This record gives sequence, C-alpha cells and structure tokens, in this order.
Amino acid sequence: MSVTLRQLDHTQVRAELTDFAHLLTACVEAGASIGFMAPFSKDEAQAFWTGIANKVEAGDRLIWVAQEEETGQLLGTVQLIIGLPDNQPHRGDVAKLMVSPSARRRGVARQLMLALEEAARARGLRTLVLDTVTGSPADSLYRQLGWIEVGPVPDYALFPDGTPCSTTFFYRALV
Repeated sequence: MSVTLRQLDHTQVRAELTDFAHLLTACVEAGASIGFMAPFSKDEAQAFWTGIANKVEAGDRLIWVAQEEETGQLLGTVQLIIGLPDNQPHRGDVAKLMVSPSARRRGVARQLMLALEEAARARGLRTLVLDTVTGSPADSLYRQLGWIEVGPVPDYALFPDGTPCSTTFFYRALV
C-alpha cells in the first residue's frame, strides 16, 4: 500500500468532512478512546471536524492526513495544537492521531507522526506533548519513536463503551 501524506488547510478539511466523519466514526466504533462516547453519529463527527476546520483557519491547529495513493482513501490523520498560551510558543500538543481500523499495523501512524515532528521542528518548536491509552498500540509506537513517558494517570478517560482506561502522558524534545 502506497501512502501519500499531506498537510491540509481549513478549506481542504471542510471539503473532506464526509471522509473525516467516516474515519472518526469508524475509530470510535472500534473502541478508540479519543474523546467520544458510543453511540456516536456521523452528524456528531461532522460537527467535530467543522470545529477543527475553524481551529485550523484560526491558526491554532495544523492537520495532516494519510491517504492511499491510488484511491485517495483517507487512512489516517493527526493534529498539532499550536494555539497555546503566550508563555508556550516553543511547544505543541499532539492530538487525535487516528488510523482507520482497516489500515492499522501498516505504518500509517508512524508516517503521520514523523511528518508532524518534522513540521514542528521546521516551525522552531522544541517540545511536544501527548497522551494515549496506557498499554495501547499507540503507547508502544510513541516509545519506539523516542517519546519519553511522564507517567500514567489511572482512570483518566473512558473508552466509548464507558469502561475506564488509564492514560499515559509523553513528551518529546525536538532539539
């Protein structure tokens, strides 16, 4: 599978709302703890992505997508929050790394994270932070990519079915 990575502007996010909504809904239905509870509708997903497009337009977020090169199918996405307080211009928060359940374990998340880190360095950012479900495949990926564990917080969030999950916080120094 050949993958193409692109950073999108707000108009491109809005143009692809249906694909983004499908990806988000599929991830929630697969049990991803990414901020949403089941049942989760396409309308809720589209409203979420409309809000993200607004944040991209405001300059508070950057967003990347991974697409299957031949078909253009949306395989995954990740965001970098850069609209932070004035005393934090040197850092960013990684958010909403999502890979379609049908595209997992193929290196899509790794490619998205490497693209995000490269862009963060190019912007002059020195520190990135993120959180993920403790013991998840993403937890393992971040460790492989050199992220440093800050620590876990028990029962920090819920899976879409309401089951509590622990969350581990990580940081990455880019210098």
